[in-house]
Amino acid sequence: MDKLRKYRLACTLTFGDIYGQIIVWLITITLSLASAMAMMGARRPYYALATVGLIVLLSLPFLLFAFVTTLFNHIELIAVDAQTQYEPMPGNVSNQRPVEATS
Repeated sequence: MDKLRKYRLACTLTFGDIYGQIIVWLITITLSLASAMAMMGARRPYYALATVGLIVLLSLPFLLFAFVTTLFNHIELIAVDAQTQYEPMPGNVSNQRPVEATS
């Protein structure tokens, strides 16, 4: 039992990691709205609304998958010694430094 180790879970995800995904999804939404506006002049404007709804509905699972996989790739499990304590620093979690334990 004395071989059990404590682990620290750290998420190193920053906004810059998902920035590109957000930009691509915003471009997709903008293009779908532009196509809907182009189709609004047709006889049946319901097709335009259905097009926007379909594009948003089909693109959301891909966006969710991209976010979740990016998040999972930035989760670290770090073994921590019993004598070492970690003190959280303001800012990014990945920049934490060990602090000597006081007995």
